[in-house]
Amino acid sequence: NNMDVKNLKLGGKYRIDKKLGSGAFGEVYLATDLKTGEEAALKIESNKTKHPQLIYEAKLLRMMKGKGIPDMKGVIIEGDYNIMIMQLLGPSLEELFNYCKRLFSLKTVLMLAIQMLERIELVQNNHFIHRDMKPDNFLIGHKKPSYIYLVDFGLAKRFRNPKTGEHIPWKEGKNLTGTARYASLNTHLGYEQARRDDLEGLGYVLMYFLKGKLPWQGLPGRNKKEKYEKIKEKKKNTSIEALCEGHPSEFAKFF
Repeated sequence: NNMDVKNLKLGGKYRIDKKLGSGAFGEVYLATDLKTGEEAALKIESNKTKHPQLIYEAKLLRMMKGKGIPDMKGVIIEGDYNIMIMQLLGPSLEELFNYCKRLFSLKTVLMLAIQMLERIELVQNNHFIHRDMKPDNFLIGHKKPSYIYLVDFGLAKRFRNPKTGEHIPWKEGKNLTGTARYASLNTHLGYEQARRDDLEGLGYVLMYFLKGKLPWQGLPGRNKKEKYEKIKEKKKNTSIEALCEGHPSEFAKFF
């Protein structure tokens, strides 16, 4: 499913330099702003997919302007592609974690946790939940390497009406949205996600950083469904005490 981006004109404003990565939604490229010479990131998806989400994500980023939310410079729709132009950020905390031999010190985790909580708070103050907490979705700044950005709002959802303050209703039988490894137990059980699920997911990310891996990582399964089922069972049967054992009691309290 490689994209043919060589011939994109991009309104004559950008030059595509190289591919930076790809995800479920599409691909990310490094580009240069021809007018200023500044680097930017282009997020590109085919607008022929069943659920195009870039335009939605761009709308959210516009609304959410604030500390640690990537700067969205615009959207171009050209041919079969939706293209979102944004501030170049990275590496991700997952990449840094690998670089640091897959363990962060307690001090590092606490410094990260404060910023990560602030980003989630900003999103939720804007009446949204992110719904995909994972180390890959937290990036450090290029010019500000000690600054954490929260990215990838393709799965974000409004959890309350900003005018009336009314919360979305409780629902059951939902499919898993997000990343199984860091998903809250309620998400596995098929319940509609709310604010606490972002926070539970963040808790799993922090324990992953402290422990090097989570107890439900690397479970065998013949397919996705079987794997998800095993992750859910293991998560259900791992007590908070067992998960946080050997680490400050504040982590268990957080859960």
